[in-house]
Amino acid sequence: MKKKIYKRIHIIGSVGSGKTTLAKEISSKLGIPYYELDNVVWIRNKSGDIKRTEQERKEYLTSIIQTDSWIIEGVHNEEWVSNCFNSADLIIFLDPKYSIRTYRIIKRFLKQKLKLEKANYKPTLEIFFKMFKWNRYFEEVSKVDFFKNYGIHKDKIEVIKNVNCIKKCAFLS
Repeated sequence: MKKKIYKRIHIIGSVGSGKTTLAKEISSKLGIPYYELDNVVWIRNKSGDIKRTEQERKEYLTSIIQTDSWIIEGVHNEEWVSNCFNSADLIIFLDPKYSIRTYRIIKRFLKQKLKLEKANYKPTLEIFFKMFKWNRYFEEVSKVDFFKNYGIHKDKIEVIKNVNCIKKCAFLS
């Protein structure tokens, strides 16, 4: 039996689910570039982030999707990301327990404030509290919306509840 080789991987999950960590790990293992959807939405700038227009965002994401191989990770599952899900060979839906994500949000914030971990944004208390709100919203709304809108791709969706099993998952061996 021939092993399936994935060249276009989309990772989705809530804040603190492990998307970026997993994207970096797979990128390193498979030699495929990874992209954060937050960096498609925002132009990172030392003097402050600038939000791309819808047109700029669409063009940037399209330019990534049109390449031969990519790993795209993010929480977004709105219409503007639909071509990414449609083009993916594999969609990894990270779904660790809500309490684990909450712990990771706290841990990340403390590490960023202590300058032990780099952030793409300024780690303010306002953003910290928003992350809890976003985590709850993902749990109650976004997760349901994802499966309602993209469940048609069930043959290429892998739901991962325990990130430790990633190392054992056959689809990435």
